[in-house]
Amino acid sequence: MIKAVKFVSIPVHDQEQALAFYTEKLGFQILTDQPFDEKQHWIELRIPGSETRVVLFTPPGHEDRIGTFSNVTFMTDDIDRTYQELTTRGVVFTAPPTKQPWGHFAKFQDADGNQFVLSTK
Repeated sequence: MIKAVKFVSIPVHDQEQALAFYTEKLGFQILTDQPFDEKQHWIELRIPGSETRVVLFTPPGHEDRIGTFSNVTFMTDDIDRTYQELTTRGVVFTAPPTKQPWGHFAKFQDADGNQFVLSTK
């Protein structure tokens, strides 16, 4: 039976720029960075303390997804502290931490303009 999501893929224009963003600003760790084809590498990252993996890769024909809102929501225990830390590192937030009846969230974007939700449990 299905046990988990192995990875999510994030489409990017420039893999090196994306790799710097995800490792230096978000603190993800490189698991794999190897040639895939003549245009791209297969770059697989790990979120520290989690089994979740993120792949910085754009499948052919999916370039139009770059810079759009993603259905990926990243989780944190303390959204205000994470917001402050990531803002200090230069991460651009499109919505600051906000409380709603269904949860506490913020929205941020990566170097390619891909937008994500940051939420508490």
